[in-house]
Amino acid sequence: MIHQKFVGVSVDPAVTLFTVLTAEKPARNPLLVVHGGPDWDHSYLRDPLVRLADHHDLIFPDLRGCGRSTRGLPDDQYTPDAATADLAALLDALGVTRADVLGFSYGGLIAQRLALAAPGRVRRLVIASSTVLPVPADAFDGWPERARRTAAEAAVWSEADVRSQADVRSQADVASDPALPGPGLTRAAAFAGAEAAVWRAASLPDYRERLSRIRFSAEWLRPWRAGTLPTARVDDAPERLAALGLPILLLHGRQDMTFPAALAERAARLIPHARAVILDEAGHMAHVDQPGPWLEAVSAFLR
Repeated sequence: MIHQKFVGVSVDPAVTLFTVLTAEKPARNPLLVVHGGPDWDHSYLRDPLVRLADHHDLIFPDLRGCGRSTRGLPDDQYTPDAATADLAALLDALGVTRADVLGFSYGGLIAQRLALAAPGRVRRLVIASSTVLPVPADAFDGWPERARRTAAEAAVWSEADVRSQADVRSQADVASDPALPGPGLTRAAAFAGAEAAVWRAASLPDYRERLSRIRFSAEWLRPWRAGTLPTARVDDAPERLAALGLPILLLHGRQDMTFPAALAERAARLIPHARAVILDEAGHMAHVDQPGPWLEAVSAFLR
């Protein structure tokens, strides 16, 4: 059974997180799931994670500015620190003292921040399709298949830059053009990047269907494109996470074209209580490419 709630997590500014739960009052091995994007919602992660509901009470929030959570805040209110504080307040509001946390992609960076900001609240940490270490500029050099698959999304961003700089366009044109900054741009980039997000051609229909259900936003896109969005990556993350001593699973697709799988393996060697599981024939959306092995890795870790 799925329960939907709007949970207040901040008064100034007023922020409410739309949250999906598999138990009205999560108490049995609660698992907090932090989506990526960040201008996506949580829905693309529900399957296969909801299959854990027999043993875990799952919590799927939409981050501030995302999905059905509060939008329309000033750009400086969309920061990794604010999103982290929202999640701690969400656990308080739900009466959850400690939870396992799974952060996916950008959400993996937020999940690390939550573990460090409120170490007593996080029992075990899954960092999925994300990174603990900075991504080197040459990380993907010499991989022509990646260059081919990422070209379509790069073209969407390039075209948006050209259009947004065109002074001859009227404000009405700008407002009505879905390719310009707004949810339409976020959606267009996601669909254009589908072939780079999953590795197996057979996974594309399922992944595109998931994309069609997402309530995209563009709240975080504005400060990101303006260059004012603070980085979500944690300085000295391996050392700081190691000091916490909590169990960490680094779950990754071998063919991830966003964060190199080699960084997950390296991070596992640097953090004594961490281990890496790298799934072959899986891209950034490893849970779509290899749902069975991906879910088994999460389930075994949480057991």
